[in-house]
Amino acid sequence: MPWSTSSETGRLRDVLLCPPTYYRWIPTNAVAVHTLHAQAELDAAGVAAQFEGLLSVLRQSGVTCHFLQPDPALPYQVYTRDSSQTTPWGTVLTQLRMRQRRGEVGAVVDFYHQRGFWRSASAGSLEGGDIHLIRPGLAVIGWSGVRSTQEGAAQLAGWLQHEGWHVRLENFAAHFLHLDVLFCMAADNLAVACIEVLGDDFAAFLAAHGIGVIEASYREVMEMSCNLLSLGEGRVVSPAHSVRINGRLRDAGLTVFDPPLDCFARGGGSVHCMTMPLRRDELPARA
Repeated sequence: MPWSTSSETGRLRDVLLCPPTYYRWIPTNAVAVHTLHAQAELDAAGVAAQFEGLLSVLRQSGVTCHFLQPDPALPYQVYTRDSSQTTPWGTVLTQLRMRQRRGEVGAVVDFYHQRGFWRSASAGSLEGGDIHLIRPGLAVIGWSGVRSTQEGAAQLAGWLQHEGWHVRLENFAAHFLHLDVLFCMAADNLAVACIEVLGDDFAAFLAAHGIGVIEASYREVMEMSCNLLSLGEGRVVSPAHSVRINGRLRDAGLTVFDPPLDCFARGGGSVHCMTMPLRRDELPARA
């Protein structure tokens, strides 16, 4: 059977990761460029410890972890969200834009070869950090042109619409890299989002679908504090440095697991970027 997920918030059963064996910061996004210009030094032991901390949270939460084979030529392979996308009908092979990351496709194809792909992106570019299957029948696909392009987003939207889904295409400034820097679902009816950037129309879209918002500031966005992973059943993984947002999530009644992930956040990604859900339970039918 193919891997399958129809939401961002159903109970997570299986997830795809990549060990950060060869991780280092490279100037492929605004956050990493700032980190490198500050001449910060990456702590290799800290990287390994933080990744193990994330694995511990996932495993203790009953999630089965699967791994890509790391390649020394691909330092950002740890951000597995971008190179594929699980759907209710199987996996979409995405199309990475940056030359520094295009080689990631090899390990992805090797991992999925037994189950194969539902679709392969072929128009423009399309990266998983811009794809949000909010709940069955509802999706948002972002594009900035710097990673996912309008053509790539529209191609996936067309495939989903053919299956009866409602899809919103969301254009945003290239400075923010991926939509999951600005927006992530924490629970079925709750998102963390930077409305300051995404705007009132996006807020109205969420409200129309019964989704409340914990608002993130620009500074929190650039610290990867919107970038979180729902485990389902009222549980979420959010980085330890997202102190205010984690407090708001707990106030909303969620159980928050907050492993340190600042080594990865300073490279321009956090827990949402580092995980590709392979299998989630279906959400209960909405009344």
